[in-house]
Amino acid sequence: MRDSKRPVALVTGAAHRVGRALAVGLAANGYDIALHYHASAEKVGDARDAIEKAGGTSTLFQADLRDVEAPARLVRDAVDSMGRLDVVVNSAAVMLRMPMGTITGELWDSVLDLNLRAPFLIAQEASRYLPDGGSIINITDLAAFEVWPPYVPHGVSKTGLVYLTQALARLLAPRIRVNAIAPGTVLLPENFDPVFAARLTETTPLKRDGSPDDVVQAMLYLLNASYVTGETIIVDGGRRVRH
Repeated sequence: MRDSKRPVALVTGAAHRVGRALAVGLAANGYDIALHYHASAEKVGDARDAIEKAGGTSTLFQADLRDVEAPARLVRDAVDSMGRLDVVVNSAAVMLRMPMGTITGELWDSVLDLNLRAPFLIAQEASRYLPDGGSIINITDLAAFEVWPPYVPHGVSKTGLVYLTQALARLLAPRIRVNAIAPGTVLLPENFDPVFAARLTETTPLKRDGSPDDVVQAMLYLLNASYVTGETIIVDGGRRVRH
């Protein structure tokens, strides 16, 4: 049985990649995890094992957050099952390459529904349950600050998430702090062009890629930085200031 005194963090997209690293990092720092996943059922077992090894427990919640009713329902299900909610990390996202001329309305909506609408609806519902001092962390990325021509819907969604972070920080203060993290090259998509990947590394001022743990460290800072809200921490090895 879960120890009801342990804080609970809802992490969306927590079955793999950066979301998993964030969930494991929270578990290692005393949290039990409401582990959301969509289509990564085959990876959930490994994520749960890693969370348990880090000292936490996890409860699984499957949902397609593009469904307009799913985000709020996910929050309610997590609270009903785990008894409390202390932290929300909005990590679930999709990054689809869409060159100009190939973007349909359906594709546009699928990106923004998951990457932008869902974090808002989750935050709105979570604000009913988070305690004083609760925290929401949104995972945006460097596309919020740079133009990536083949990824326009993605970039729009991530730019919107930075604005949303600022708006929620103001709306939910002083009870709840809301911040964001914008990773750069910390974990490239599968099947990413190796030539372009090498160029990214070479043009990064620190001359190396980051890792999911760099994002975890930013998250832990924000969870403990009680006088910080409405901010986006850029974790990119200096790429934004390279020109």
